[in-house]
Amino acid sequence: MKIAIIGTGNLGCSIAIGLISEDAITSLYLTKRNLENIQEFKGYSNVFLTTDNKEAIEKSDILIFAVQPAHLEKVLLEIKGLLTEKHVIISTITGYSVAKIESVIGLDNFIIRAMPNTAIAVGKSMTCLCSNQKGMERIKIAEAIFNRLGNSIVIPEDQMQAATVVCASGIAFWMRLIRATTQAAIQLGFDAQEAQKLAMYTCEGASNLLITKGSHPEQEIDRVTTPKGCTIEGLNEMEHKGLSSSLIQGMVASFNKINSIKTDLL
Repeated sequence: MKIAIIGTGNLGCSIAIGLISEDAITSLYLTKRNLENIQEFKGYSNVFLTTDNKEAIEKSDILIFAVQPAHLEKVLLEIKGLLTEKHVIISTITGYSVAKIESVIGLDNFIIRAMPNTAIAVGKSMTCLCSNQKGMERIKIAEAIFNRLGNSIVIPEDQMQAATVVCASGIAFWMRLIRATTQAAIQLGFDAQEAQKLAMYTCEGASNLLITKGSHPEQEIDRVTTPKGCTIEGLNEMEHKGLSSSLIQGMVASFNKINSIKTDLL
């Protein structure tokens, strides 16, 4: 696949790393105003660094936009005349609606919105996708790309804000939980390196149990808890202190914030 990432910031770099690692490219153009910040990609076969968005677009079929929301309209206006029927436009811009993109470049384009997370760099992203009506003709291409880099799901556009909280912000939420588990393990006598390893791989194991077996979390909890045991004692203490409630309230707060941000982008 001939892919261009327009705006190779943190997320763009993560996508690029995933694409290169998974050998998912025929060519990959990475654009950025300051190329010094993406020199790590220099030297990879069929990977090209450029400050020229037009060059990247002319030599690519799949265009992944990862610029800042405030810059997207300007970039789209600059390149709209270069778009052809071969191009698939994939926007990763939070809150920037399909209708807004259509209003800039026109209805007759394959437009897809993607909400990956930074785990895309290690091939473990949970990516949510939606598109305009024409874009549905190419949605399988987007699924093929992001399934190489983790998992993907096609959802209605009106759920994309919630998906951003659950999947993209969710990385930070899970990191905080892993950090807390690490801190507890240190208090229980493990050194910092051991504690983080215990926390990371226990988290990975818990997720893989659900993924592999298709079970519900409570089913797996029941397998660990015993009457009057230490696990249920710990779980109940966490719930008394508001673990589930705090997590839910935090996610809802993030959702309310993202909805206040998106108003100007619709």
